Amino acid sequence: MSNHMKRLTSPTGWRIAKKENKFVIKTAPGPHNRNSMPMAVWLRDHMGLALNMKEVKKILKERSVILNGVPCTDSKLGIGVFDIISIPKVDKYYRILRDKKGDYVSIPISADDAKTRLCKVENKTIVKGGKIQLNLRYGANLIVDSQDYKPKDSIVIGLEGDNRFKVTDHYPFAEGSVAMIIGGSHSGKIGRISKIDTIPGSISNRVYLKDEKSGEDFDTIEEYIFVIGTTEPAVKEWGIEA
Repeated sequence: MSNHMKRLTSPTGWRIAKKENKFVIKTAPGPHNRNSMPMAVWLRDHMGLALNMKEVKKILKERSVILNGVPCTDSKLGIGVFDIISIPKVDKYYRILRDKKGDYVSIPISADDAKTRLCKVENKTIVKGGKIQLNLRYGANLIVDSQDYKPKDSIVIGLEGDNRFKVTDHYPFAEGSVAMIIGGSHSGKIGRISKIDTIPGSISNRVYLKDEKSGEDFDTIEEYIFVIGTTEPAVKEWGIEA
């Protein structure tokens, strides 16, 4: 299997020059499945922290880049929405989001904000010993003691210190919660959930939201909903408190 792909066929959300070179590195299987961008593309093409793959590999080999609390050494490792990337040596911290065009964007955040991350609960299972395991959207699993967490809810987990990989907050997928849209024609918008329409069969459920800033009402499918708060958003939208 090839480690590269033609730039002309690369996802548009990567925002890379299509004709600058013929090939670009592929994303390795792992977090976020196909909805991700290789770390090498982020370092070189997005942030300009490396000029070529040789420099990318040198930076990663020195364990200078921390992805969700863990040093990243794989240039093909995929990064996706709500991932936290820290570069302590230069005091830079970023949250990965998607804008209204569906492109990946890196939002500068503070060092304190980089100590936690939002995660969407994809599924919940009971494992050996009767323990509760949460299956998170970015591929990780987390053992918890509470039955309060449900699929489609969002949780906040710590990335450092005593709270490392522990749940520190919980935002339920319910009417009245604040959510960000991470796909489709409304990508990047933030709104309060006004109605959840459960549709029988294989068709995706629809969620209706209201943008409290503009007063706009809009709707999208359930898969594009990422709950980010209850009364107020817990993250900053494009660097501005939402």
